[in-house]
Amino acid sequence: MYRAVTRGIQVTVTPSYLADRSSPEDNRYFWAYTIEIVNLGDVTVQLKTRHWKITDAQGHVQEVRGPGVVGEQPILKPGERFEYTSGVPLTTPTGLMAGTYQMVADDGERFDAVVPTFSLDSPHIARVLH
Repeated sequence: MYRAVTRGIQVTVTPSYLADRSSPEDNRYFWAYTIEIVNLGDVTVQLKTRHWKITDAQGHVQEVRGPGVVGEQPILKPGERFEYTSGVPLTTPTGLMAGTYQMVADDGERFDAVVPTFSLDSPHIARVLH
């Protein structure tokens, strides 16, 4: 589990490798990740946009930007939480994801809540023995 807190917005990520959706012989690896966003602050906020940086084991970076998450732009009052699960494919057996959610407070102030960098690891990672 990975966790970051920005201005009272806690983002927790739990990734999991999905063997049944992966095909290592075809260089296709798939992960699900569950994200929980909790408003620990005292101001109502809305998640407006997402920005992801997905890096594979060869250093190739893919950036993804868009409105909301899983088709929603949740509003979180103090103490409320929102959870969703999504997925990501890679052509390498390991990688990293990191990102931000643009939040808008009820007074109109915008800020980026950090999504912690998390590791995408499959059981197909080559192990080197010395």
